[in-house]
Amino acid sequence: MSSPLESLQVLLADDNQHMRAIVAAVLKGVGVKRIREVSDGSEALQVLREFPADLAIVDFNMAPMDGVEFTRLVRGANDSPNTYLPIIMMTGHAERSRVYEARDAGVTEFVVKPVTARSILSRIQAVIFKPRPYVRTDTYFGPCRRRVNDDRYSGPMRRSTDAHVPDADDSESSAA
Repeated sequence: MSSPLESLQVLLADDNQHMRAIVAAVLKGVGVKRIREVSDGSEALQVLREFPADLAIVDFNMAPMDGVEFTRLVRGANDSPNTYLPIIMMTGHAERSRVYEARDAGVTEFVVKPVTARSILSRIQAVIFKPRPYVRTDTYFGPCRRRVNDDRYSGPMRRSTDAHVPDADDSESSAA
């Protein structure tokens, strides 16, 4: 029986060979047959030029080029082989600043080490079966950061720092 993921081509970049082996084993376990493994972001960029990956799974910390810089170059370089490549960032550091840095670089999904088969597969399913549209602004290109569509939202401003415009819900709560 064939796997729905068997045609997937995955680029896996992590400077830790053991982590690459774990992630590759998970991928192979669900039927992924074409996996290219590299040890840093610069090598990943070179491989991406010849290997048409459908997905990249990259570590945050690598040298000489880390996963964030790899993502920035994939999203923004004029000679990028695929600016729309889904990128899943792995890291052992889940500080909010790191998550924001990865998000702001254009990462599609984020997973914290130690990874599990479930965490990896849920991120893969998210990028394949629930892809987010891409957004281009003066300072950002990547997947839309808004993960939830709120049917109650009726205006252009969504940030907590935006000027608040009262809506029907506000008038009900203030009447209580």
